[in-house]
Amino acid sequence: MNFESNVVNLVNLKTSLKDHKTEELCLPLDLPEEDLHCLGSIVKKHYLLQPGEHLYNIGDPGKAIYAVRSGTIKTYIPTNDGDEQVLGFYLPRELLGFEALGHDNFNSAAVAVETSDVCELPFNSLEKLYDQVKGLREQIDRLIGREFYNDHTMLLLLGKRHGEERLASFLLSISRRLQSRGFSPKEFNLTMSRRDIGNYLGLAEETVSRLFTRFQEEGMVRVERKHLTIQDMDKLQQIIEH
Repeated sequence: MNFESNVVNLVNLKTSLKDHKTEELCLPLDLPEEDLHCLGSIVKKHYLLQPGEHLYNIGDPGKAIYAVRSGTIKTYIPTNDGDEQVLGFYLPRELLGFEALGHDNFNSAAVAVETSDVCELPFNSLEKLYDQVKGLREQIDRLIGREFYNDHTMLLLLGKRHGEERLASFLLSISRRLQSRGFSPKEFNLTMSRRDIGNYLGLAEETVSRLFTRFQEEGMVRVERKHLTIQDMDKLQQIIEH
């Protein structure tokens, strides 16, 4: 990825976003406006990634965390057979790159699933702001804790015996994460491929496609290309609790 060509001056970025504030779109933190403005000032790089373009690779220096402003980012590690193991998907207003905290390099790769807008928050700049912005460290720690929770939830998800439980859990997890960030919990774009979803859930691509067809036939979801509508949240929840 050509970082230099993707760097956007913060002033120009604010102008291009018109009525939207860069701080609100880049940083999912509950802080006063003046503190958000202060945080926004450390956003020195802004990347517009095309599908398949990497944000970082394994071994790259881990000097920042990243905020997804729009789109979807997939993290993965390569496997010995030349394939990959999907580790997670990051949605708008979520942060990634915490794995580099306390390490010199990233131990996974991050790639855009769709056209994605990402802001970079350098670790050293964040450290300098901890004493200036009250509650910042606590909120960053909370976000790190949320990532560990998501990882734990993933382990529990893979422990479920039936594929239908895994897919229902995955869809409800996406729904809750989007709702917690102010988006619709029932209608959203599911831009990751069936293959990537299957890889993440430990299911064959054909199994994922078959389950989506079944969920649709039973009135739980409606799928129109990449757009998904959850029509019966309770029924999906019942699958998990069965």
